[in-house]
Amino acid sequence: MTARSDQPAESRDPLNLCLAIAGAFALLALNRLDIPTKPFFDEVHYLPAARDLLALTGTLNREHPMLGKEIIAGSMRLLGDDPWGWRLPSALAGTLALFVAMRAMWWASLSRVATIMFGVLLASNFMLLVAARIAMLDIYMFAFSMAGLWLVARAVRRPESARRDLALAGVAMGLALASKWTAAPVAAAPGLAFAAVRWKDLAGRRAAFVTARDAAPVRGMALVEAAMWLGVVPLAVYCASFAPAFFYANNPLSLARLVPYQFDMAHLQESVVQSHPYQSVWWQWLLDLRPIWYLYEVADGAQRGVLFIGNPVTMIAGLPALGWCAVHGVRARRADMAAAVILFLASLGMWLFADKPVQFYYHYMLPGTFLLAALALALAEAWKPGRRWPAVAVIGVGLAMFAWFYPILTAAPLAGDQSFLLYAWLPSWR
Repeated sequence: MTARSDQPAESRDPLNLCLAIAGAFALLALNRLDIPTKPFFDEVHYLPAARDLLALTGTLNREHPMLGKEIIAGSMRLLGDDPWGWRLPSALAGTLALFVAMRAMWWASLSRVATIMFGVLLASNFMLLVAARIAMLDIYMFAFSMAGLWLVARAVRRPESARRDLALAGVAMGLALASKWTAAPVAAAPGLAFAAVRWKDLAGRRAAFVTARDAAPVRGMALVEAAMWLGVVPLAVYCASFAPAFFYANNPLSLARLVPYQFDMAHLQESVVQSHPYQSVWWQWLLDLRPIWYLYEVADGAQRGVLFIGNPVTMIAGLPALGWCAVHGVRARRADMAAAVILFLASLGMWLFADKPVQFYYHYMLPGTFLLAALALALAEAWKPGRRWPAVAVIGVGLAMFAWFYPILTAAPLAGDQSFLLYAWLPSWR
């Protein structure tokens, strides 16, 4: 249950601060949201696909699931086919993602310091802000993934309401998958973790592995029920997201074709083999070496740019923190640290083996978030009298870096066509 007001400050739920951080982020994301006024980067794919959905013609962007495009299409129908109609849902999803990610950290760690630090690190990490200001699918995948992790973490802490939370977590994970397949490792992790913890806790009586209710991680719930909430429900929600495709004017979907259609989607993704100037691989993501210029041109009367990159201070600082969490998490039996490391490895690992020849830095959004979670947990451990300088230094310099890069993250007017040199510090950043 939520900590009482007479408990130590470290264990008090920082809900109001989470709301304040998310609110400040929303203001930063909404600034110049309608600039540029024309589609940029992959909006040129997803906006026509959203219009295609509205018309139910069903011919564009079949390689990705439908929910993100459905959200964009719904916003365009409600707000208009203009920059606010295209991008406002992304800003709202980014704000929601930040808030529920902080709530996930709170319920996983019960650490006020780690939760606040994680919120600041994630809000100032560049990637979330840029993703929240463009009509692409990643932000919806990310928001629903974080919501699912929040609900799972809360279910473990509050068994009395675990059934409701795990059911909602299943819905959230299904929505994440229905936005983009990138969510697959995160969507699968809670069910696999439940089974692993249950197996360990039932040492000596594993004949009751499937039906036992008096064991971790959620006492009072059998594995077979957890499998329904965390396995069956996400798949059902994912399948339901294809409902509009059954009404396409061209090649409508049918129940018999729903499963084969998934293989068609996979084939379409694997068939993209033409090289791209901004493509990259996983080890370049780790070192922040190959970002993406979403925009750099004269637009709306000024030179403008949008650079998708991770905050170089916190992304690099997160690497040793991740290693520290891996070691300390095992020694101290810290489930929160173990979760951050495992989710990082799972969400990054899929790109080492995925049959997708052309990959981009935005695929690092989920792993990079778990890297920041590890950094927040490591800095929180050091947050003791006389030892606070590491956290102050990392977060302080990271925030200064965020302030410096803010113009190039939000399409602000720049001085001229060489202004990118103020931000492209490495040759590979150009």
